[in-house]
Amino acid sequence: MPSTNLWPRVEPLLARIERPARYLNHEWGCVVKDDAPFQFCMIYPDTYELGQANQAVRILVNAVNATEGMGAERAFLPAVDMADLMREEGVPLFSLESCAPVAEFDAVGITLPHELAATNILETLDLAGIPLRTEARAEDDPIVLAGGPCAYNPEPYAPFFDAILVGEGEEHLPEVLGRIRELRAEGARRADILRALAAIPGTYVPSLYRWRSEKEAQEAGSWAEPLFPDVPEVVDKRVFAGFAASDAMEPMVVPYTEVVHDRLNVEVLRGCARGCRFCQAGMMYRPVRERSADNIVAAVERGLAETGYDEVSLTSLSSTDHSQIAEILTRVNAACAGRGVRVSVPSQRLDSFGVEMAELVAGQKKGGLTFAPEAGTQRLRDVINKNVTEDDLFGAIDAAFAAGWRRCKLYFMVGLPTETDDDIKGIASLAQRAYDRAKAAVPADQRGSVRMSVSVAVFVPKAQTPFQWDGQISPEETLRRVGLLKRSVKYKAVDVHYHDPKTSFVEAVMSRGGREAADWVEEAWARGARFDAWTEHFNEEAWTEAAEALGIDPARIAQADFGTDYVLPWAHITAAVSPKFLARERERAEAGITTPDCTFENCSACGACPTLGLDIELMEERPTKEGDAPARNPYRKVAAACGDVAVACHPERRPQAEAEGTSEEEAIR
Repeated sequence: MPSTNLWPRVEPLLARIERPARYLNHEWGCVVKDDAPFQFCMIYPDTYELGQANQAVRILVNAVNATEGMGAERAFLPAVDMADLMREEGVPLFSLESCAPVAEFDAVGITLPHELAATNILETLDLAGIPLRTEARAEDDPIVLAGGPCAYNPEPYAPFFDAILVGEGEEHLPEVLGRIRELRAEGARRADILRALAAIPGTYVPSLYRWRSEKEAQEAGSWAEPLFPDVPEVVDKRVFAGFAASDAMEPMVVPYTEVVHDRLNVEVLRGCARGCRFCQAGMMYRPVRERSADNIVAAVERGLAETGYDEVSLTSLSSTDHSQIAEILTRVNAACAGRGVRVSVPSQRLDSFGVEMAELVAGQKKGGLTFAPEAGTQRLRDVINKNVTEDDLFGAIDAAFAAGWRRCKLYFMVGLPTETDDDIKGIASLAQRAYDRAKAAVPADQRGSVRMSVSVAVFVPKAQTPFQWDGQISPEETLRRVGLLKRSVKYKAVDVHYHDPKTSFVEAVMSRGGREAADWVEEAWARGARFDAWTEHFNEEAWTEAAEALGIDPARIAQADFGTDYVLPWAHITAAVSPKFLARERERAEAGITTPDCTFENCSACGACPTLGLDIELMEERPTKEGDAPARNPYRKVAAACGDVAVACHPERRPQAEAEGTSEEEAIR
């Protein structure tokens, strides 16, 4: 247990800053294991309001606290006013539970939630008094770990972390911490600890690799060269194999202050095989694994009783895809009837949101709905493999507005590969026709309350996706296309909002960069960049000056197009989806050919299941459309699992999916 209690120094600061509740401990449900011999601090590199709502932080803290001999505490990056005051008063970053200096913990973990958190990571380390780069850390400094979505291209963060955990952490993180604990108890040197961590599957130790030149990388097939023969050339992600059978009720802390998504969150399934070609999450969380209806309903009932929340969210990448979602919603609604509890399903697919689904998720409080057509024309939706049609959108809107909703947001992207001006104009046309359908679905006297908005993001090429070889359009071109969209929308009732292309540009550089991007991050942070995801704090000048000082061209990193044979900076990290599959999907995108979801139809031979030794786990067969009978897939078998029916990839398909030179037709046949 860290010996220093900073509370006497922190308390006087709280009267001088905004939202002092961000820095108070003893919330309902928090756990303190001050007698544990090994102490870990889990940090979210942004404010409490964002970090406390993060489900990964909650899961990992619970996993460590459930391990004998280990204690986990939370820490969050203070807001700008508090961070500046702490530096002025010489107060280091502290944990929430015991108000102990983060630097006194045995190990520290920082999640990498999104690319714009990069400078916040350095702000966090500096405020904690921990040297920014692993090479500068002393023997008694904590071992600094990372994980999360950005771990799938870890290079822009590589010099700042002792080890980076790739994949799901429920089992991985306690295993890594256990090894650190053992070796520290034996008096092992820091270098020996890091060498030992590299032997744990899914663990990337950047300091054990030499970074090759571009020419060397293209010849060798990887930018990262192991410095020792026992260091793995490729790091595959880890998965929590027991997810489907695990308890859906994750103990949670109830905060004193309002946070984003301030409600009970119950994860109903993990993974999505819809195969959108721009979507990193859809690739990195494969294969799909569902929890049972009994498990989920019990978790909702227990969670509401233990927390006192009046809203529950059934979370996943695509909750309406759950094979038992109608049963789950029916039972949860019945259990919550008359209690003023709102049940929400935040991720809703257009092609599964029909009349029955609208009625099941309607409840008494109807806010706004968000649907994501992503592209304005069917041609471009086929390119990105969205696999939804205008009829799907209009059917979902008919059902939603007939069930009582009056506000809807449509989410699109600009700058998608092969996009033309006609596709941009298609967004305006689709939004206007959607508005017409919404008005037609409500009584005449209520049509004045119908609202339709369009939210436009800039396409950011993500690692481990079929579009990872495609460049981003320039900020100037983004503004031209957004202007075209605005001029094409003729209805005043349809509002158009768009993301700042300057921040999307930084995001793209961080998404596609190699280790040179780490120098850019450090230089930008030294020039004042922090909280880049916050509009009021984004400092474009710091990033521009940093690039000039280092002599790098961030535009080339963000905007260059490559052939699918080009070796990218993250080739040594895999999401278990094979590079051949990603390249094939990019070729199919160019041809406008779609690939079906393997949880509904045939196996797409992505390689995830055989690489991980894990199967798709569904509680029942999934219907192809709401109300359709489930379609039996000949490449699946039905097997008993955890007392429920589970649908798994046929084991005989595994060797085919990973066979060298197997054509797509042969693999699916």
